[in-house]
Amino acid sequence: MSKYILSAFADEASPLLYEQIDAMRESGITHLEMRGVNGRNVSSMTHEEVRCAKYMLDEAGLSVWSIGSPVGKIRISDPFEPHLDSFKRLLDAAVTCEASVMRIFSFYDVKTDADKAEAIARLQKLAETAKGSGVLLCHENEKGIYGDTAENCVEILSAVPELGSVFDPANFIQCGVDPLTAWGMLAEKTTYLHIKDALSDGKVVPAGCGLGNLPAIIADFGARGGKVLSLEPHLTVFKGLADLEEDQKTDIDPYSYPSARDAFRVAADAVKGIVEQIG
Repeated sequence: MSKYILSAFADEASPLLYEQIDAMRESGITHLEMRGVNGRNVSSMTHEEVRCAKYMLDEAGLSVWSIGSPVGKIRISDPFEPHLDSFKRLLDAAVTCEASVMRIFSFYDVKTDADKAEAIARLQKLAETAKGSGVLLCHENEKGIYGDTAENCVEILSAVPELGSVFDPANFIQCGVDPLTAWGMLAEKTTYLHIKDALSDGKVVPAGCGLGNLPAIIADFGARGGKVLSLEPHLTVFKGLADLEEDQKTDIDPYSYPSARDAFRVAADAVKGIVEQIG
């Protein structure tokens, strides 16, 4: 993968960790963004379960790059203390897995200035809690949260400079934000990229097939010293494909795939193709 390190949400290939490992090795992916393991979200795993997952990955020669946590995916009106407790358990998981970063969000239903102030205060508390752990918290742009536009992401990262940033082109497209414009505002603040592309209607497609300008963004990211590309396929799986009659196949969505493993393989091949093209 040249100067880039390829990571992935391998739970999109399979809910089972051993099958995730097979899919990663098949596609030449060396790092995991851990989110779902054996059908469970990492936020609900015990310390021992995390240790066992780490052991399996070590045995396979794979590393955990990030904990793909759901932290910050609650309403700003929801109580924060239980969420903070969950975050502490996830931070322990990140340390146990020797993850460099943890992906977080910036809360739903943030509408007023008071809401924004509360969201910033919560993010500052998360950053303060993570201090000294060796784990960098990285804010991801996501539809419906405070940081769903480039301008709001800049606000957040300026107010909480201890945070890193995950740049997701498809999420910006789904919010009506041009990814190249957003990249111009966030490139210097970006820690790593989520490799996810989308069409104008928001449908997620393989990298390079949508409006995300992935080749240009990946090339500039690399030129700035960026390394980690984290694959989050989100591609459609058409489970009934094999049962279709021959004359119906012309109506199949070209971006639908017969299995999660096939979709994962296509997504991995797409980003590897872009990297090879960049040179």
